Amino acid sequence: MNVLIVEDEKLTARRLESLLIHYDPTIRVLAQLPSVSKAVAWFADTSHDQPDLLFLDIHLEDDSGFRLIEQAGLTLPIIFTTAYDQYMLQAFKTNSIDYLLKPIDADELAAALDKFKQVRQIPTPLQPDVGALLKLLQPAATAYKDRFMVTIGTRIRSIETAEIAYFFFEDKATWLTTPEGQHIVIEYSLDKLATLLDPKLFFRVNRACIVSLGAIRMIHTYSGSKLKVDLHPAPRQEVFVSGDRITPFKDWLGR
Repeated sequence: MNVLIVEDEKLTARRLESLLIHYDPTIRVLAQLPSVSKAVAWFADTSHDQPDLLFLDIHLEDDSGFRLIEQAGLTLPIIFTTAYDQYMLQAFKTNSIDYLLKPIDADELAAALDKFKQVRQIPTPLQPDVGALLKLLQPAATAYKDRFMVTIGTRIRSIETAEIAYFFFEDKATWLTTPEGQHIVIEYSLDKLATLLDPKLFFRVNRACIVSLGAIRMIHTYSGSKLKVDLHPAPRQEVFVSGDRITPFKDWLGR
């Protein structure tokens, strides 16, 4: 079976490929593509082997995954991957589309693949109503995540966004920190998180850290207008506001 993965989070794409191979070592992942534009170009190149199944992220770095279906005229079976729990799931069910919530669980992936095997036996499988899904996506574009699903060992835990103190990038991974000081790896880049978090509650103070308003305890001014932010719980490293973000940061605090 040939599979194509269209996902802009490298960690998620790699994990998905690993889970697919574990499920069935004969599965061939033809490519991992991060955007609609690159995926459209990939499908336009007829020299590729064609996929039997597409794993498609809903929110890609340049557009909605639904745009890929529309622009490339796709009719192959699709399993969506999404960070939005309970928002458009009914739409997927209505259109006979399967979906996986991030972080992707091995058992849920296996169930989706089992379903795919059954669906592919149908001579004319149902295709999604792309127009309807695109309309449903419009309010989702301004809806911010209210919880994150995280994997801790063998357990999956749901953490409300309001409970998160800050996010930071360290050791080639993105971490979230709870008010209790627990650091948990998540499958998102800080760039992606910046689009998922409510800007009224979270601010990216530098390239490596996004802080919540409730986690800020004190702000110190140094020479040259340099700002240091004290957070609770205390971070592993001191947090400074980048020079080009100082004015927007002050504006954010004053809202």
